[in-house]
Amino acid sequence: MIRIRPYKASDADTILSWCKDEKEFYQWTAGILGNYPITQNEFRFVESLFPFTAFDEKEIVGFFTLRCPKESLDELRFGFVIVNPQKRGKGYGKAMLSLGLKFVFEIYGAKKASLGVFENNLPAYYCYKSVGFKDVILETTEKYYVLGEEWNCRELAFGENID
Repeated sequence: MIRIRPYKASDADTILSWCKDEKEFYQWTAGILGNYPITQNEFRFVESLFPFTAFDEKEIVGFFTLRCPKESLDELRFGFVIVNPQKRGKGYGKAMLSLGLKFVFEIYGAKKASLGVFENNLPAYYCYKSVGFKDVILETTEKYYVLGEEWNCRELAFGENID
């Protein structure tokens, strides 16, 4: 069974150890946190958001942030979602996101949750879909230029008025 709690700065070393290469790092951060590899000090940026750490009986197993993309709490946006590589494919991400959605709707009272995921990160995309996120068709696809490539970002949402 996993639970979530507010992130602690002492969690950083564990979380940062999960990205073993540049591609995985940029799939996780889109370069927003800086260049690979980042330091604990650079990672402190997440403290300006609503950061959460997921854990089981033995260890930290995941991390994500929430933020308000607008001025109200009507919508909260997931970001920097990551699961310990040894726990991937075993339901930990789905369980963590389900708990995160409980916070979004039951604690914060939001009406909508959203997130972006790169098209080249299919395991994450399917994890988000498994908890009920739906594709949102935007007029313009958000693009990032990473490692000499153009990466398209898919928009997903959960909640009111999402069809």
